[in-house]
Amino acid sequence: MINPFWNSNERRLRALWRILIHGLLFLTLTRLLSSIVPALVGISLIGSRAPGVSPTDPAFIQSINQVLSSSAVLRAVMILLVLLASIATLALAGRFLDRRKLADYGLHLSRIWWADLGFGLALGAILMVFIFLFELAAGWVTITATFRTGNLIFPVSIFLVLLNFIQVGISEELLSRGYHLRNIAEGFNFKGVGPKWALWIGYLISSTMFGLFHLGNPNATWVSTLNIMLAGLLLGLGFILTRELAIPIGIHITWNFFQGNVFGFPVSGGTSSTSFIAIQQSGPELWTGGAFGPEKPGW
Repeated sequence: MINPFWNSNERRLRALWRILIHGLLFLTLTRLLSSIVPALVGISLIGSRAPGVSPTDPAFIQSINQVLSSSAVLRAVMILLVLLASIATLALAGRFLDRRKLADYGLHLSRIWWADLGFGLALGAILMVFIFLFELAAGWVTITATFRTGNLIFPVSIFLVLLNFIQVGISEELLSRGYHLRNIAEGFNFKGVGPKWALWIGYLISSTMFGLFHLGNPNATWVSTLNIMLAGLLLGLGFILTRELAIPIGIHITWNFFQGNVFGFPVSGGTSSTSFIAIQQSGPELWTGGAFGPEKPGW
């Protein structure tokens, strides 16, 4: 009888349990590390707060958020901690669950790898430039301001959002393409299926999961979820062709950054106070994506 938990030939847990454990570890560690900086800020403020003010008081919590939003260093530390948690989670899962090295998830940082990263960065930017120019030519966007910023001066603020999208691009690709696609493919590599078809099954399922992970985003609908699944297929194709994460990471970073912080579109339902161009968007939501952003169009 086949053991549903343990693969005796590979001497490790089966793929489903590896994915679940890695996901739990990923969520726990990222939440823990991303809460360290707010906790330290809160501790520092406790000593200076008025007597009788509770740390759970909404005004006290608001003061913590104000400190975080106005401090470039603290925001950068939070971003880097989340990135560190993503990499550490993958390394731990590779060592104790998958029995493979971190580089084997698509991080063989060779000269070709860096060239592919550059290609991915360029492609993500070019795709978003085409979308912006198309909407501009159609009269669906109007430029209302330039060098828009929030609490910080523009150079600092734009650096922080770029740093954040670098973190998002790396973390999400490590999770979806690096870990999920590879392990799902290994899990479906049954007799009669073979590694080739198992890889394509992993490609489709991991892209579907990628779309579902964005279902809870602001202004998300089933159309936006389906389109992000298709975006997952685009990102996964780079991994399928090269077995490396360079192209997916590159596309992911510049697609998000140019979308939200160069051209001022919403990014998967979220908006930013910092962008090179501020726009007023109109036109049919079927084509523009409306409040969700260019990932949502129904074409």
